[in-house]
Amino acid sequence: MDSKKRLGQIIRELRKAKGYSQEAFAAKCKIHRTHMGLIENGKTNITLENIEKIAEQLDVSMAELFKKFK
Repeated sequence: MDSKKRLGQIIRELRKAKGYSQEAFAAKCKIHRTHMGLIENGKTNITLENIEKIAEQLDVSMAELFKKFK
């Protein structure tokens, strides 16, 4: 699995564990809901700025987010 798809999968799993719909989570992160869908489906390169926003809203550090790549 490529890295974009894997990161998207991790973000989706963490988002669901927090009980957010994709639309509500995108709004909380101030990322357009369509773009969030592309991120979670591994269809776009995500910027570090957006990774930081997402990690913050998931209450994890960026390092913790990337540790889940294993």
